[in-house]
Amino acid sequence: MYNLNGKVALVTGAGGKNGIGRAIATRLAKEGADVAVNDIIAHPYAANETEWQGLPDVVQEIEAMGQRALSVVADVSDATQVAEMVDKTAAHFGKIDILVNNAGTIAGKDRVPIVELAEEEWDRVQRVNVKGVFLCCQAVARLLISQGTGGKIINLSSVTGKRGSARYAAYSASKFAVIGLTQSLAYELAPHGVNVNAICPSLVDTERVGHLASALMPAELSVDEQRVEFARRATASVPLGRLAEGADVANMAAFLASEEAAYLTGLSVTVAGGWMMD
Repeated sequence: MYNLNGKVALVTGAGGKNGIGRAIATRLAKEGADVAVNDIIAHPYAANETEWQGLPDVVQEIEAMGQRALSVVADVSDATQVAEMVDKTAAHFGKIDILVNNAGTIAGKDRVPIVELAEEEWDRVQRVNVKGVFLCCQAVARLLISQGTGGKIINLSSVTGKRGSARYAAYSASKFAVIGLTQSLAYELAPHGVNVNAICPSLVDTERVGHLASALMPAELSVDEQRVEFARRATASVPLGRLAEGADVANMAAFLASEEAAYLTGLSVTVAGGWMMD
């Protein structure tokens, strides 16, 4: 559908089997892009998955499509590691055209009322979800400016970055911040031909659903029961009758990465099956 032939993309947080990052990386490859995939470790969900091998498997998938791929392990909240990731990607492919900031924290002890929220949990969420996006945007923006050929930056926010929810204070604040950063950077990079947009998904059916369920569902339920009940409640509030899938977000990312979206910048596009309409 979209022509990304000759483009190079860097996608962070791409090691999960059912994750948004993998879905985006493989979709961009399907459209013709060469892709560097990142995560904090090569196999971030090793404890839950025996067959899936994380980033190496994503690389194999992309190469099977006839595209070049690169695995880069880095902590996006560490400036030195981010700089090395961007340098390694640019050196391997010769350039970067597209950045997708997808890496984010796993839900845990941050999903509590504000009066119970520990400072270290607040800091953990902001460090990855905000600082990580800032560092990656900054490093890639500098490269895009020096290349002088334009580009695309796509940041993953959330519907909770547009509307706060109880027990989501740290996460919601971080995703509001991503929208603000996206808008500011869109102004700054427009003269350089770089489009900067955000995607705001509702709940996506990934490995993270289990972590959310454990944090928010009654403790007397089993792990499986927590996940089923959490998904049931979330689905009931979606007009289109299902949770979002990684492919739904990847479809929007492919569009925003293409020249079809050349006149769009500073947007925060909701992908929520009607759960939020704006």
